[in-house]
Amino acid sequence: MDEVDSPGQVVVTGAAGALGRAVVQLFLDRGGRVALIDHRLEHLVSSFPGLDNSRHLLLEADVTSVEAMAGAGQRVLGAFGGQVDALVHIAGGFEMGEPVHALGRAAWDRMMNLNAWSFVAVTQALVPAMIERKAGRVVAVTAKTAARGAAAMAAYIASKSALQRLVEASAAELAPHGITVNSIAPSVLDTPANRQAMPDVNPSQWVSTSVAARTVAFLASPAAAALHGQHLTLDA
Repeated sequence: MDEVDSPGQVVVTGAAGALGRAVVQLFLDRGGRVALIDHRLEHLVSSFPGLDNSRHLLLEADVTSVEAMAGAGQRVLGAFGGQVDALVHIAGGFEMGEPVHALGRAAWDRMMNLNAWSFVAVTQALVPAMIERKAGRVVAVTAKTAARGAAAMAAYIASKSALQRLVEASAAELAPHGITVNSIAPSVLDTPANRQAMPDVNPSQWVSTSVAARTVAFLASPAAAALHGQHLTLDA
């Protein structure tokens, strides 16, 4: 294990996904206390069997709902004595879609809610406590593709681009309070879902979840104190 300080008390959304599991496990290995949030509690239980529930939290919540996240945030802050050192927002979604001239509102709303609005709902629940303490780290997961549009990906790319702008705005707003806000922007993550969706592509060109998790941990650490509103592009 790397010789690093404990990450402290950390909240991870999308904790049962491939990247979420890697991030949570890394924080656990480094001695952190973690609140795991996912849209289905059973996914968390099956992903982390035997996790010490007297120290860590497993919470089911809809990250696109301000009300649901407010409730989850209250439970986290109550259990963690009002202190969250890092918030890692991984929850989101991807789907290919129609061309722009045929794009349906439902697909647009789905991507915007999952990838952009969720950042608002999650930070509303937990950032005020960081402001009160004048300390904290917020890390989001955007995408390398957010930089430029691509065919049949308009809604997804627009939502990840919106997320990047939210990260940048939040970074400017929170820097005076001692809080950093940044993101990792992977190309393609090497996950079982991506391997299944793209069986003809060589996954050696993709980014491993362990590498992505270590980059998240860096952004959540004091070593990243001088980074504000940055998107660290990850390529294999």
